[in-house]
Amino acid sequence: MKLDIPLIVGHRGAKASSPENTLPAIEEAHAQGATWIEFDAKLTKDGVPILMHDETLDRCTNGKGNVADHTLAQIRELDAGAWFGPRFKGTKVPTLEEAMALMAKLGMGFNIEIKPCPGREAETARISCALVDKLWPKSSPVPIVSSFKAKSLEAAKASHAHLPRGFLAEELTGDWLAAVKALDCATIHPGFRKLTQAQVRTAKDAGYPVLVWTVNDAPKAKELLAWGVDALITDAPGAIGAAVK
Repeated sequence: MKLDIPLIVGHRGAKASSPENTLPAIEEAHAQGATWIEFDAKLTKDGVPILMHDETLDRCTNGKGNVADHTLAQIRELDAGAWFGPRFKGTKVPTLEEAMALMAKLGMGFNIEIKPCPGREAETARISCALVDKLWPKSSPVPIVSSFKAKSLEAAKASHAHLPRGFLAEELTGDWLAAVKALDCATIHPGFRKLTQAQVRTAKDAGYPVLVWTVNDAPKAKELLAWGVDALITDAPGAIGAAVK
């Protein structure tokens, strides 16, 4: 399966200029020229995949408490935009289904990060992948399913092996290439801070595309591209995209 990964991927939409993991953030990334975004998926109490990074509602909504303790209906009552700025007041936490519908309409692709609440690693992967498999148009770019959690990647492989998986890591340590191969991943997603040129070369020599996060500095972006990375995941897709053209 050929992956058509662009050079620039919007992080949680366009996180620097819009409330992360929302429909306005997807629209903003698109307006800035991004053709792909990365976003986080976790489950509500009643098992519906939504776009949300944190385990709690406190930072990115006007709600409080654990995401896993709230139903979709309860979460839909919350404001997920006012914290970022007044023009985003009234923004709702989107479901995965809503996000995919918007991205398909805009002609975008995506990297879905399985970001499970504790103890829901396998369940979050299975349910999210099933929804992607059911609803994402086959004519649209093939998405990537990534996670820091081995249990989530294992569950994704077991239930939807045809969806390519991304090995997500803060830092590539130990025998990371063996771990990538053991999980049968298609891509490698390292944080940029401790990434080395030798690691990029090792990944590329082994045939893996490298998607690096979260790159918001133009000189660093250019350096990483010189190393041979395939994609830059960034909070500012417009600015970084313009800087590396």
